[in-house]
Amino acid sequence: MSVGVQTGRVGLVGAILLGGLITLFGLIFVVGGANLAALGGSFYYVICGLVLLASGILLLLRRALGAALYLLAWIGTLAWTVYEVGFDWWGWLPRLFGPTILAVLVALCLPALRRYETFRSTTAGPVSGPDRRAV
Repeated sequence: MSVGVQTGRVGLVGAILLGGLITLFGLIFVVGGANLAALGGSFYYVICGLVLLASGILLLLRRALGAALYLLAWIGTLAWTVYEVGFDWWGWLPRLFGPTILAVLVALCLPALRRYETFRSTTAGPVSGPDRRAV
C-alpha cells in the first residue's frame, strides 16, 4: 500500500471524526443559541449552529463542501468577534482559539476529501439493476 493511500485514509477518518464533533457542536449551538435569542440575545449562535450542523453532516458523508462550510463558519466567527470586541487580542482568544484549531484540522482533511470525491466520481459505473428504474 502506498503512502498516499494511507494518508488519504487517515484524512478521511479524520474528516469523519471531525464531522461527528462539528455536528455535536452545531446541535449545542442551535439549542443554546435559540435559548439565548429567546432571551433577547444574539442570533449568531443559531446561524452558526445551522452552518456547523450542515458542515458536520457533509463531513460525515466525506464531502469537501463540509470543509468549505466549516471554513465559512470560521470566517463568520471572525467577523462576529471583531464586531463584539473590536481588535482586543484578549477578547479574540476565547472566541477564536477552539474554532481555529478545528479549522486547521478541517483544512488538513481537505486534500483527502477532494481525492475521495474525484475517485468516487471517476469510478461510478453505469446504473444497473433495480436503480435503473429511478433514472
